[in-house]
Amino acid sequence: DSASRSSQAEDSAAVWLAALSSAWLLLLALSADGVWLAFPLYFLQLHLLPRRAALPAVVATASAGITAYAAHAGALTPAAVIGPSLGAAVAVAVVRGYQALYRESERRRRLIEELTATRAELALAQHTAGVLGERERLAGEIHDTLAQGLTSIQLLLRAAERALPAAPEAAARHVGQARQTAVDNLAEARRFVAALAPPALDGTTLAGALERLCATTTARHRITVRFRCGGAARPLPTAHEVALLRIAQSALANTVRHAGAATAEVTLSHRADHTAVEVADDGRGFAPERLPASGPEGGGYGLAAMRARVDALGGTLTVSSAPGRGTVLTARLPRADGEDR
Repeated sequence: DSASRSSQAEDSAAVWLAALSSAWLLLLALSADGVWLAFPLYFLQLHLLPRRAALPAVVATASAGITAYAAHAGALTPAAVIGPSLGAAVAVAVVRGYQALYRESERRRRLIEELTATRAELALAQHTAGVLGERERLAGEIHDTLAQGLTSIQLLLRAAERALPAAPEAAARHVGQARQTAVDNLAEARRFVAALAPPALDGTTLAGALERLCATTTARHRITVRFRCGGAARPLPTAHEVALLRIAQSALANTVRHAGAATAEVTLSHRADHTAVEVADDGRGFAPERLPASGPEGGGYGLAAMRARVDALGGTLTVSSAPGRGTVLTARLPRADGEDR
C-alpha cells in the first residue's frame, strides 16, 4: 500500500544519504577543499531527513567541515569557523522558509477546496429550496384554481342530477355551468404549462376580476355574492394582484362548499399603507382552532395556502368566525416599494 511504499522510499533515501556522507567524509580527510561540498549536503539532509534529525545532521556536518579544515590548515582560524557555519545557517533559513511557504500553499489549497465544496453544497441547497418553493407555489395554485374548479363542477353536476327528470331546464343550466367551469380550468392548466399571468386578470383590473368572480359564483351556486370596492384604486404589483385574487377564489370556494351561506360579500380596500381583500359570509361558521389537518383526506389546506401567500409578500391573514355567526376572512398586503403615493 501507499504507507509501505513511502516507508521504503524513506529508508532508501536514508541509505543513499549515509553513503554520500561517508564519501564526503573520505574526500574531506584527503583534501581541505572537500569542505565546499558541505553546502549542498546541508540541503540534502534538510530535505531527506525527518525534521528532528535534519538539524543535528547539519550541525554535525558543519562541525566535521570545521574540524577537517582546521586540521589541514594546522590552525583553527575564524574563516574555518565562519564559512561552514554561515553556509549551514543559510541552508537552514532557506529550507525552513521554503517549508513555511509550502505549508501556507497547502493550507490555501485546502481552503480553496473547502470553499469550492461549500459553494457546491450551497448551490445544491439553493436549488433544493427553489424546487420546494416552486412545489409549494404550484400546490397553492392548483388548490386555488383547479381543485376548486373541480369541486364546483362536482357540485353543479350533483345539482343537475337532483333536478332530473323533474326540471330538465334547470339540469341543463347546471350542466352548462359545469362545462364553463371545465373550460376555465382548462385555461388555468394551460397557464401552468405556459407560465403566463392568470387568465382571470388578463385585460382587466383586480377589481374587475373580483367583480366577475362574484358574479360567476352567484350564477353557478345557490348563494348571492356582492362586490364592494373602497378607496382610490391604484396599480398593484402582479404578485399582489394574483395573491389577492387567489385568496378570494379560495375563500369563496370554501364558503360555497362548507359554509351553507345564503349571502357573501367580497370587499377590496385600497388604503395608504396596504391593500386588503375581505370575504364575509352569513354561513354556519366554525371554530378556527379546530380546523382539520392539511392533506388530501383531512382537507384544511386552503387556509394554510392563503397564509403562505400573504406571508411570502409580507402581509397578514386574519380569520374571524364562530359556530352560527358566519365567517370574515381578511388578507392585507403592505404597499410595495416603488408604488406611487
